[in-house]
Amino acid sequence: MRHLSAVLRASLLAVLAWAALLALPGRAAVSVEDSQALQGTVQAQLAAFAGDDAEGAFSYAAPNIRSLFQTPENFIAMVRQAYPVVYRPKDVQFLTPRSLDAAVVQPVHMRDGDGKSWLAMYTLQRQADGRWLISGCVLAPNRSVGA
Repeated sequence: MRHLSAVLRASLLAVLAWAALLALPGRAAVSVEDSQALQGTVQAQLAAFAGDDAEGAFSYAAPNIRSLFQTPENFIAMVRQAYPVVYRPKDVQFLTPRSLDAAVVQPVHMRDGDGKSWLAMYTLQRQADGRWLISGCVLAPNRSVGA
């Protein structure tokens, strides 16, 4: 329960960050190279979920997420429960990422097995070694796309 409460707090912060991003349309565009790296990180984590590879999925989580869940097993159990469409999306479409201070928001349109449309808003942070890791994900029904 402690983990779920922390996830809800982190989700609220990500929603606020996303709202701030939308309110400031002039935010910096993300380079093509960074955009490809962001998508690669999210795609790799989704592939790990598809293969039930808890360690692989956890390896794409930023330090804040890793410290919150402590183990790959805790992390993947939370994703299975709280983010079923992220755990097993039917299809995925990457939208244009936007810079938000020290992080980037990568919106991803997903459909679940029932065909319901979702918007997953990933927040990623560049690490000291240059890799992009996922620091949060907010999921909401996507009412703008045939939901």
